[in-house]
Amino acid sequence: MKETVMIAGLGLIGGSLAMSIRSRGHFHVLGMDAQDETCRLALEKGAVDEICDDFISGVQKADILIIATPIPMTLGYMAQLNEVHLEKKLLVTDVSSVKGKVMNQAEKITNPAVTFIGGHPMAGSHKQGIQAAKGHLFENAIYVLTPASTADEQDVARIKEVLSPAKARFLVFTTEEHDEMTAVISHFPHLIASSLVHQARNWQKTHPFLEDLAAGGFRDITRIASSNPVLWRDIFLQNKTVLISMLDDWLTEMEQVRTLLANSDGAATENYLLEAKHYRDGLPARRKGAIPSFYDIYVDIHDQPGALLHVIEHLADKDISIKNIEILEVREGITGVLRISFQSSKEQKESRRILESHNYEVTIEQ
Repeated sequence: MKETVMIAGLGLIGGSLAMSIRSRGHFHVLGMDAQDETCRLALEKGAVDEICDDFISGVQKADILIIATPIPMTLGYMAQLNEVHLEKKLLVTDVSSVKGKVMNQAEKITNPAVTFIGGHPMAGSHKQGIQAAKGHLFENAIYVLTPASTADEQDVARIKEVLSPAKARFLVFTTEEHDEMTAVISHFPHLIASSLVHQARNWQKTHPFLEDLAAGGFRDITRIASSNPVLWRDIFLQNKTVLISMLDDWLTEMEQVRTLLANSDGAATENYLLEAKHYRDGLPARRKGAIPSFYDIYVDIHDQPGALLHVIEHLADKDISIKNIEILEVREGITGVLRISFQSSKEQKESRRILESHNYEVTIEQ
């Protein structure tokens, strides 16, 4: 008899996990969502085997529970676990991008049948909802696990096994490690990107044509400011203690930069930029952090029908796997550019060789 995996919340993340887990055929996948239409689509897409109407009855059937809802709802579901009579062990995980409050709530679970392991699959899409769910959404993505104090190594191994069809890369961190690192490489940059957009909007009152010049580096560095505001509001507030500390550090850093400029200290300014360049350039080749490393090439293309297709075909013919592709309208000194990302430096260099052999102008940033 198959074990049952219950997924509470069938949006992009929950729906994608459901599809990947169900694809192997080892589990009976039980889904629940507050939206009837979402439940209907989940069944239609084959993401789940069955829909349950309420949380408690679904949990009582489950061997594994994945809570894939916004953090306030997740905390509410976790609190209900103490009220459920369970006749078998229940392994529980979540998908929240901030772990502090979730893991505090996990330590309050007194139900002896429940074991909690926090989870954070670090992948997503610009689209939302079950309509955008994909079984391969988490392939090669980092999936962070944060075990509660009652979880042991066997529990961690078990949750990895259940989630293995997602083909993610699992890392185990403490709650503090997770929230601090994601603040550094994800949450805080989003906050800064949003502030840069506000600054540009304010300057546009003085310079009406500013938005016509807002391309290249500005678009690259502020792209994440276009993400879901409600989602990021919750993330900021849930991780506010770490973010406030980082803002204090940032303000101190900016005061140091202001002093360099005010003193017209050219040598110190160049050294500041050089140190930043060296650290940034060293990240992809030397480090495997909470965000997977990618290797980019920039391909100059003509604005004409089929231009993008031809580039992809040349790489596909040589079995080169593309991890991401983005059209950059304008970069400094280059127009009509594709940014193509690969998993390895080997694929990056081979792709450059292939495209240059077809007379494309290709750049690898050093």
